[in-house]
Amino acid sequence: MKSAITVIKEQFNNFYLIRRLSLYELKSKNKNNYLGIAWEILNPSIQILIYWFVFGTLRSRAPVEFEGHEIPFFSWLLAAFFLWIFFYQATIQGSKSIYSRLRMLSKMNFPMSVIPSYVIFSQFYVHFVMLLITMVILNLNGFYINVYYLQLIYFIFAALCLFFSISLITSTLSTIIRDVHMLINSTLRMLLYLSGVLWPLSLLSDYPLLMSLMKLNPLYYLIEGYRASLFGTGWYPITNWEYTLFFWAVVLILFLFGSTLHVKFRRHFIDYL
Repeated sequence: MKSAITVIKEQFNNFYLIRRLSLYELKSKNKNNYLGIAWEILNPSIQILIYWFVFGTLRSRAPVEFEGHEIPFFSWLLAAFFLWIFFYQATIQGSKSIYSRLRMLSKMNFPMSVIPSYVIFSQFYVHFVMLLITMVILNLNGFYINVYYLQLIYFIFAALCLFFSISLITSTLSTIIRDVHMLINSTLRMLLYLSGVLWPLSLLSDYPLLMSLMKLNPLYYLIEGYRASLFGTGWYPITNWEYTLFFWAVVLILFLFGSTLHVKFRRHFIDYL
């Protein structure tokens, strides 16, 4: 618990630094490209266009039933796809955030727990823009702005908490054992097909135990919450309060474990330079 309080204080005390470094991270990563930061938007946009071409034209998919409503497949996919991109980039970049900056850390003096934070925040800016684009497309497709959009604020906060908790663990382990980063990369590619992004888990209704196990993935909670918000089907955290309690219990456990691990080993990070 002491380690968790220490990490939380470091985030609050250095929030200005996190914001500045996150913007610098975005600019420096794309400084050699002619289009610069625009590539952060173009890459996921091209990917979703490919999915639209395949599933919206070549192999048109049947509408998906979601919370008692029939949603066109591409709209259903779009509502969660950019959250997945945010999760993927935040987890991948967060896992290597410390060991890839060890030389910089040896010359600067600020809490190391700030590093995963600003890396995740740099991806959050991209996610925010993509979320606005998603809203525009869904409104053009008949899913208009509604009061349930307000709960997106809650789900964005929940996503940041989950991603930061995971990154505290993975960034520490990846610094000690570099193979961990490669393992995470492979695991995330598999997780895309197991988290309810590309196909509804309700297809597994004939296998209730397997479906229940797959829904234990905390990312699934965020995905369904985004969809409930964008399609205006209800106040998801309230109507699914048991799942909400489970999600925050998982986040708390991950954060406590990640904080303890990070604080215990960060004094020795420079030894892995």
